[in-house]
Amino acid sequence: VMKLNPQQAPLYGDSVITVQLTEEDKIEDDVVFYLVFTGSTVQHCTSTRKINPGSLETISPGHDCCETVKVALCASREGHPVLVVAEENFQFVQDEAYDAAQFLATCAGNQQALNFTRFLDRSRPPAADVDFLDEKVALAFRHLKLPAEWNVLGADQSLTENIPRETLMHFAVRLGLLRLTWFLLQQPGGRGALSIHNNEGATPVSLALERGYQKLHQLLTEEGAREPDSWSTLSHTVHSGDYRVKHHRGLGVYLLTAEA
Repeated sequence: VMKLNPQQAPLYGDSVITVQLTEEDKIEDDVVFYLVFTGSTVQHCTSTRKINPGSLETISPGHDCCETVKVALCASREGHPVLVVAEENFQFVQDEAYDAAQFLATCAGNQQALNFTRFLDRSRPPAADVDFLDEKVALAFRHLKLPAEWNVLGADQSLTENIPRETLMHFAVRLGLLRLTWFLLQQPGGRGALSIHNNEGATPVSLALERGYQKLHQLLTEEGAREPDSWSTLSHTVHSGDYRVKHHRGLGVYLLTAEA
């Protein structure tokens, strides 16, 4: 028996899972443990990191649908067959951050919805909440299967640049969402959004300056600006093709996803 904590994770993954082992599975030095998550259409395999003799740590993979999956803890030792040591259920769920990312993605060009995001800003959430929001919504956005024609400025590309309007980029910058801004910058229309004025005549760049968000302002204006440090603690795809391999630099954990 093993205990997984927590026993569920959001669809977009990247949250830490702790694995408690029973007495008899205490970790010997030459044993490598990994977890296999088997869903209805995809399977994930994650490496683990030893925290102490009785517990391991890994990162939850991003999954393709909300469901309960089987998780097998496997032990491998050189020269021996791979053993399934324990099995447990695990649930992938759609959380508020995922809902929020979906909402924002669908309302990229919708002025009413974007004005609602301005209304939200007046309640100025505390900094710790903003950081949490930034990480989760950026992760969820990254996990969404955005349509090929998706654009930061919305579907109606006939709008010329000089029509004043709110954009998703104004939203991300106004709240100081560094990771989300970085993500949007890499998408179609992301760079173009930087020069669009809203009804008050503010561009995302001038908003960053006005609010004193220095890091954010650098990100938007420096030629070779690199991804923010906060983004580097998340997992990165290192190979794709039939398999997707991700590496989480923070924990040094690898995640492999394949069609089941």
